[in-house]
Amino acid sequence: VQLVESGGGSVQPGDSLRLSCVGSGFSFDMYGMEWVRQAPGKGPEWVSLINARGSTAHYADNVRGRFTISRDNAKNTLYLQMTGLRPEDTALYYCRTTSWTGGPLPRGQGTQVTVSL
Repeated sequence: VQLVESGGGSVQPGDSLRLSCVGSGFSFDMYGMEWVRQAPGKGPEWVSLINARGSTAHYADNVRGRFTISRDNAKNTLYLQMTGLRPEDTALYYCRTTSWTGGPLPRGQGTQVTVSL
């Protein structure tokens, strides 16, 4: 099982980024997926989730209306479109499944997003 994120970077407030997460080694289209972020010195913060079919999404209050989660099951890829970025969005963003049997939730290594002037 492997999840690989990409798309992070250093941007200014108000800018946009699109993160991607490619899954392999499991049936990607059978699992709900989510994005989680962790800022330096803080614990993990849930950002958004999407169901296996991509028909339902949920967001944390502080990103709703600015971030959009989506997926392309044909490409085994999860996305997070981020607009109106703020300095408080600075964090390591990683993707993971929302459920898993027989062990911890698989997750990627993360991609760094830094928002500053």
